[in-house]
Amino acid sequence: MSSIQDNLDASVHQGISSDVLLHLLSPVEQDLLKEYKLLSQNLNILSKELAKMATIPTPEILDNLRILERKMAIVFTLLKTSVYSIFLQQQIHDEEGGIILADGTHD
Repeated sequence: MSSIQDNLDASVHQGISSDVLLHLLSPVEQDLLKEYKLLSQNLNILSKELAKMATIPTPEILDNLRILERKMAIVFTLLKTSVYSIFLQQQIHDEEGGIILADGTHD
């Protein structure tokens, strides 16, 4: 694949349009080149965001992480409580009369 890209690059430098050369590639090769282009664009966006984050002072990042940690602790506690409640309800239900099947009969 790199030889195809090298040929494309060399041809573009010689004045041949890359659009013309793309038609010489199979549809799979064209799709692959499009995905590489999209990946390159996404990596450039990520690089810019990381550079922007690198300029934010560290104490500000730590403060934001502390806030996020508190929120996540609350969510985790609520999740544990919900799961525990479900288990308790299931245990109470099982003790009261067994498991009720879909047709309304007891197991």
